[in-house]
Amino acid sequence: MIQKLEQYNQILEDVIDTLKSLSTPGGPHENTLLLVMGDHGQTLNGDHGGGTAEEVETSLFAWSPKTPPDAVLSVLGENSCNFDLHGKEVCVSTMQQLDFAVTVSALLGIPFPFGSIGRVNPELYALSAGTWDNQRTGINACTPQDDLVAWKMRYAEVLCVNSWQVKRYIDQYSGSSIIGFSAEYLHHVEELYSKAQANWSEVLKPTCPSETAKGEEFKESASSALQLQIDAYSSFLESFAKLARSAWTEFDLWLMGTGLLLMILSVITQAYILVRLNAVCQPSDQECPSSRIIPKLSFAFTLVTIRAASLLSNSYILAEGRVTNFLLATSCIAGVWSSATNGNFTIEEFIFLLLNIFARFGIELGMSKQIAGPTATKDHPVSIICDIFGSSFCNVSMDIFPIISLAMVTCIVLKLIAYAVHQRFLKYFIICGTILSYAFIANYWASESTLLSHTKAVQEIGRSLAPRFVYAIGGLSLVISVLWRLFAPVDSLKFNKRITSLSAAMLCSWSPTILMLLGRQGAFVALICITGAWCIIMLQQKYQKDSKLDITGSCVANPVSVTQWSLLAVCLFYLTGHWCTFDGLRYGAAFIGFDNFHIIRQGFLLSIDTFGVSHILPVLSLPFVAIHCYNTASKKSKVKDVTINILIQVHLMYGLITAITTTVTIVCVTIQRRHLMVWGLFAPKYVFD
Repeated sequence: MIQKLEQYNQILEDVIDTLKSLSTPGGPHENTLLLVMGDHGQTLNGDHGGGTAEEVETSLFAWSPKTPPDAVLSVLGENSCNFDLHGKEVCVSTMQQLDFAVTVSALLGIPFPFGSIGRVNPELYALSAGTWDNQRTGINACTPQDDLVAWKMRYAEVLCVNSWQVKRYIDQYSGSSIIGFSAEYLHHVEELYSKAQANWSEVLKPTCPSETAKGEEFKESASSALQLQIDAYSSFLESFAKLARSAWTEFDLWLMGTGLLLMILSVITQAYILVRLNAVCQPSDQECPSSRIIPKLSFAFTLVTIRAASLLSNSYILAEGRVTNFLLATSCIAGVWSSATNGNFTIEEFIFLLLNIFARFGIELGMSKQIAGPTATKDHPVSIICDIFGSSFCNVSMDIFPIISLAMVTCIVLKLIAYAVHQRFLKYFIICGTILSYAFIANYWASESTLLSHTKAVQEIGRSLAPRFVYAIGGLSLVISVLWRLFAPVDSLKFNKRITSLSAAMLCSWSPTILMLLGRQGAFVALICITGAWCIIMLQQKYQKDSKLDITGSCVANPVSVTQWSLLAVCLFYLTGHWCTFDGLRYGAAFIGFDNFHIIRQGFLLSIDTFGVSHILPVLSLPFVAIHCYNTASKKSKVKDVTINILIQVHLMYGLITAITTTVTIVCVTIQRRHLMVWGLFAPKYVFD
């Protein structure tokens, strides 16, 4: 590092020597100002981007071929003097980063940035020869003035424009911001500006010295008046910068600690309830199931802990999709290894492992885009073969593959309805709504296809009316399902069948809208989701059978299965091209079927597109992961209805996994609140979680 610093010092010396040789009167660099700066510092260990003094402070070197007069240098800002390691006193002045933009704008003679609230730095401003040269006329044109008064006059003028621009920003921000600033502090800042403007009017009054007054006394009086004016503008600018810093960059650690404490208490509460449910469900004379659940619980806890700990790194947040897929594949490989060791390997484990491979390629494809906007056209994972087989084959595949996937999804969903929904009216209504919804989705994709020729009217109808019909059918199905659950007569169905009926109805109500918003990739993603759910349910049943819980009368949810389902949900989020950043939102999906913007309607559709495959569908599918335990109750069980117990366990496990990762995210954003990427990465991740 020392060698590199010496190299750059030599480069800087060569540049300055060149500028000196070309900065003679009439030379090309007579009025050149050299600025050399760093973007951030680093600690002795090489860490950078954090909030420590070594990381947020950096150097700024400025050089001008013309040295300001001694009178100007004598009144510049106070220096911060310290002793270095050799005992030598070193004085280095400092400036705030927010002052840099307005200072350079003043030196270049261009308008100040509207959003800047900084103050023109006097030391950098004094390096420009135009701020003190050729100023031989006084304020009142009555007497010549020296360089100091001339520089103060020019600096006061630039601070006047600087303050006016900041006041203009204050007024517009206060009028448009929902929260804004405190009225008391804002009134104080406005008083400072009014006072500074009144003093400026007095300074500009054309007065000449009396015959008895001496020229030096008049210059001192003018210099003092200008200094007071500079102090008045500086006080206004510094006061508002302090107000903005307190509102925008300072955090209430007590409130942050309170929120973090509530999340920790939530995690502890959920864990305690899970332990109590397990104790209630466990027969008193059986200990074998508990001994068998401990390894599963330890393995699941390890996976959740690793994923949560990865969120403490900004690099791993960017690669969260890969991390989650890696952990999911790890759980699959561990299951395959355990089954192969015990000699009871099943096809579901192989399919689930193969599914992770497809998901990994899909995540890589989704992460490679990193663009906002709709992925409603030609963006499913099959596009990866375009470079291999040519664009024509790719275009045909883009139109045919989604239709084939949609047909497969339709068949699976109809079979699910026939198997899970037992009420006749509700079953037929959902079947009809599902068929119509998927038909409208196919119609919408066909209207955008380049293989078929359509009239303009047909295209407009397919692009605008078809999505609206899908939304309407989904909303109507949702309402009917809820009303049927609330007001339908109590039938003789068992509790587990009522749960599966309601869950299937809710899934079929939400899935067409989510598929429509996801675009042509939606059907392929749905197949991955359905296949993953089927594998997890089958492996859960295998675990239940191997543990012989149906014999003991105990029914304990497999924590590994719930963890896999949670990890799969996160993988689906990144598989569909989503990101935990605001510019990663697929805003185009909110306008499928609509041309005009309405904040509630488009916001609702954008929320469904963003969280459909990561939250809505996984949570609604949880009962199917738990419902297979309904027939394991026995006379030895302490609970009358094992289904309720196992259903609560599964939902609590899923909620606990989410709560743990969210708590770690809060810890992360608390620690990194001064990080370079806090608003670009950590804060959006906190908001999404």
